[in-house]
Amino acid sequence: MERVTGIGGIFFKARDADGLKDWYREHLGIEPDANGGAIFEWLEPDAPERRGQTVWAPFRGDTQYFAPSEASFMINYRVRDLDLMLKQLRRAGVTVDDRIDEQPNGRFAWAMDPEGNRIELWEPKDTS
Repeated sequence: MERVTGIGGIFFKARDADGLKDWYREHLGIEPDANGGAIFEWLEPDAPERRGQTVWAPFRGDTQYFAPSEASFMINYRVRDLDLMLKQLRRAGVTVDDRIDEQPNGRFAWAMDPEGNRIELWEPKDTS
């Protein structure tokens, strides 16, 4: 069975995304990058030579990136084999988007949980 290997990112809607980023910078020291999020890097426990990362990013309240979910958040889950995970979810009757997005940092796909929350699945590029 394919399993989630970690949290790749926490994304949430904000009424005032820029103001909220400023608040987190001032009070918690979270420094947003050029894309408006922050990247927390870490080493994988079972392969310390490999780096991992978790992204934290507030989105504008009117973003459609989480659609069709109406939730104010979306969690990105890291997986080792995106194709295997998508096949497994489809076999189980889970609603899975047809699109797979290929990016320099890996491959992304989306599905819906039973409560209507959109989840993002990420197969990171090997960074060893």
